Amino acid sequence: MKTLDPAAPEEKGLRADVFLAARLDCTRSAVQHDIQEGRVTRNGKPAKANTKVKEGDVFQVQVLPPVDLEARPENIPLDILYEDQDVIVVNKPRGMVVHPAAGNPDGTLVNALLYHCRDLSGINGVIRPGIVHRLDKDTSGVMICAKNDRAHLSLAEQIQKKEAKRTYLAIVRGNIKDDRGHIETQLDRDPRDRKKMAVVPSGGRWAATDYEVLERYGKFTVVRCRLLTGRTHQIRVHMTYIGHPLVGDPKYCPQKTCFSINGQALHSEQLTFRHPRTGEWMTFRAPVPEDMQTILTRLRHGQFH
Repeated sequence: MKTLDPAAPEEKGLRADVFLAARLDCTRSAVQHDIQEGRVTRNGKPAKANTKVKEGDVFQVQVLPPVDLEARPENIPLDILYEDQDVIVVNKPRGMVVHPAAGNPDGTLVNALLYHCRDLSGINGVIRPGIVHRLDKDTSGVMICAKNDRAHLSLAEQIQKKEAKRTYLAIVRGNIKDDRGHIETQLDRDPRDRKKMAVVPSGGRWAATDYEVLERYGKFTVVRCRLLTGRTHQIRVHMTYIGHPLVGDPKYCPQKTCFSINGQALHSEQLTFRHPRTGEWMTFRAPVPEDMQTILTRLRHGQFH
C-alpha cells in the first residue's frame, strides 16, 4: 500500500478521484477503476470517487505491479506516402492510436509498422519504435517514422530546432476576426482532469502556435495552424484558449455538432523535413480525409444550420 501525504488546505473540497489523479499523476478513470476494485482507502475506510476531500484526509492506494507491454507486428494496411531505407512517411487515419498503451495494446500504427518494416529505430524503446513525433488518436494526416537510430536522431533534432515544418488544417467554432495570429502559452496537465491539457500561468511547458484563416462561415472558421512546438493536444488547447475550439473535439468542445465526424476536425496536412541521410529538403502532403472534406463541402454550400 502507498500512503499519500495528508490533504493540504488548498485541496479541500476536491472530489476524491480528482485529488488522487493529481497526486498520482494518472487519469481519473484509472483512479475510479482502482476505487471500484477496492484498492483505495480514505482514513482507513473504503474510498468513494465523489467524496469531497477534507483537509488532513489520508488516502492509501494499493499499487499493482506494472504490466509489461510488447508491440507485435500486425498485418494492418498502411497508406504510405514515401519510404526508403531511413524513413517512412504515412497518412495516419483518424481513429488509429500511434503506439501501444494501457487500453490500446494492439491495432496501433506501431503494430502496422513492425509488420511492414520489420526494422525501426529503437530510441523510444519497444513500445514506440520509430516514433519521432505523434498524432492524437483522432487526428489524421501525414506522419514520419524513423527506420534506424541515425535517422531518428536527425529528425528529432530538426523538430527540436524548429527546422522541420508541420502544418495542420482545422475547422473551429466561431468567427475568428483576425486573418492571422500567434498563440504562446505555458501548457501542463489539467489538475482537475489528467486526460486533458490546460493553459497555466506558470510551471508548464512553453508552447507556440501560428495560425491563418483560410475560410469564414459565420459560425465556423477554417484555419491552417503551424506548430512551433509539439506539446500534447497543443492546437486543440490553443484554439480553445482563444475561444474557438475544434469542431467535434470530445475533450475541449463538448457541444453537439451538426456535422458527422468521430473526433476533432484536425488534419496534419503537410510535413517538411531534411532527409537524414542526403540532406535533401522533402515535403509531403496528406489529402484531406473524407469526413472533413464533407464538412468543408457543407460549409461552402451553407448547409450547417
